[in-house]
Amino acid sequence: MDSSVESIAVEQRNEGFVKSNGTHFQLDGYPFFLNGFNTYWLMYLAVDAGQRSKVIAVMQEAMDLGLTLARTWAFNDGCYRALQKAPGVYDEQIFQSLDFVIAEAKKYGLKLLLSLSNSFSDFGGKAQYVQWARSAGVSGLDSDDAFFTDSVIKGYYKAFVQTVLTRVNTVNGLAYRDDPTIFGWELMNEPRCPSDSSGDKLQGWIEEMAKYVKSIDNQHLLTVGLEGFYGSSTPEESAAANPNSYAGQVGTDFIRNHAIKEIDFSTAHIYPDNWLWQASIESQLSFTTNWIKTHAVDSQNQLNKPIIYAEFGKLEKQAGDRHKFFSAVYDGIHGSCSSGGAAAGGLLWQLFPDGMDGGMCDGFEVVASKSPSTASIIKAQSQRMSILNKKSKNSN
Repeated sequence: MDSSVESIAVEQRNEGFVKSNGTHFQLDGYPFFLNGFNTYWLMYLAVDAGQRSKVIAVMQEAMDLGLTLARTWAFNDGCYRALQKAPGVYDEQIFQSLDFVIAEAKKYGLKLLLSLSNSFSDFGGKAQYVQWARSAGVSGLDSDDAFFTDSVIKGYYKAFVQTVLTRVNTVNGLAYRDDPTIFGWELMNEPRCPSDSSGDKLQGWIEEMAKYVKSIDNQHLLTVGLEGFYGSSTPEESAAANPNSYAGQVGTDFIRNHAIKEIDFSTAHIYPDNWLWQASIESQLSFTTNWIKTHAVDSQNQLNKPIIYAEFGKLEKQAGDRHKFFSAVYDGIHGSCSSGGAAAGGLLWQLFPDGMDGGMCDGFEVVASKSPSTASIIKAQSQRMSILNKKSKNSN
């Protein structure tokens, strides 16, 4: 391992809970800046003892790159290798796989941002909850968006949340809510409620669930899981900053949703290939730079909360496109961090070790050994964020 990267990993291997204080995170009383990644499949693969080597390999890869935060799923509803097989019915073997992931992350100096559900049908998500309710005889469930309003379904979700947060890890003996390896909780991956463009339904759900999570666990950070689309509370920004008109009609609202007091930090995602698929690389980069800046400024001035760019990814359509995109993302984040802004870090989508099964490839995956130029950019960002952390400690 590169000695400079090893020093980053060791430096970040702190035992405390990460807290939020105004527009900054704090760890052990000092401002905390991060560089991280997504690997949604950690629990899923860890079920198979023969696949755990890949979980370990990606954590080793992350440490080699100086990465300090991993975002992953702490849910799988009603699907193959389901954690929650039915409402209130859990698979202990799958839970023990999540136990393993959390305990293993600590060894590699990683904090974990754990997502509790999905807006999409992958790994179950809100569609599975609605199907469970229909099967139980609940009527009037006109769409999957009933997830956000039906009392029975909300009860299913709350029961799941309570079970996860109070789970006692069979590896280290810690209840999840007492484990500082966990950076925080995410209510849902990319929540959308397109049946209500006013945003009222989703807002009500976030308010209710944020209070509920904090009533069980007030030690960990909490976020919503948003993509960052502006909504009806900020029509000018919705028109000017959103990548397209549809983004403002999916029931989410970056400012309003994150202003809830129990929500500790904001998030935004960045996918120019999906949102601006016909645009040139130059236009995509211009959008990316503006998207990062706009959200950092609004997190600072309107929310007074830190922001993490919790997913960003780029297809390698042309040689060097991903290199340019990652550079733009990292420069935007570092620029905000170094100038006292609200940005705290970014999480690339998605880091793979060598030899991953092709079934999980989506074109956005980064394998360091196959993408040395991208790996060098990632490592350089980790080093820049480490320098900021050192400066914050030395100035106090």
